[in-house]
Amino acid sequence: MKWILCFALMGFVFEQEKPIRVFTEFEIFENEYLENLSSDTTYVVNFWATWCAPCVKELPYFDEFQLKNRNKPVKVILVSLDFESKVESSVIPLVKKKNIQSEVVVLTDSRASEWIDKVDSSWSGAIPATLIIKNNKKHFFEKSYDTFEELNQEILNIK
Repeated sequence: MKWILCFALMGFVFEQEKPIRVFTEFEIFENEYLENLSSDTTYVVNFWATWCAPCVKELPYFDEFQLKNRNKPVKVILVSLDFESKVESSVIPLVKKKNIQSEVVVLTDSRASEWIDKVDSSWSGAIPATLIIKNNKKHFFEKSYDTFEELNQEILNIK
């Protein structure tokens, strides 16, 4: 009986997929992810899309950062800016292929010109872009990272 229960639980674990949440309005995303943040946690919010080659290249670096810091107050959120119609055909397959373990959300609000400044007033809207919130201070980087070490150093150097 124990073996049957064990196999059933293993099947349940392997069948579970991490849901990818879709936000159609920035305000909802903002309330869920950028408000009421814990002051002892470092938040790394990366804006990307499946059609952006530099974005796709650096996704594993963010995931590695999350995994290497899993016992620390760190939260990585990977925010896809793909269209909602591409979630099933592009976003989910890419997340599976890259074996991304960090939290992935899709922000489909097409009114980017209205919310980009809320992320950072210096943001041109280009991706990849990363918002790091550490010690209650926002640090914004409109660039791609060529290596995990480059990303890791960027985050560690923030005081």
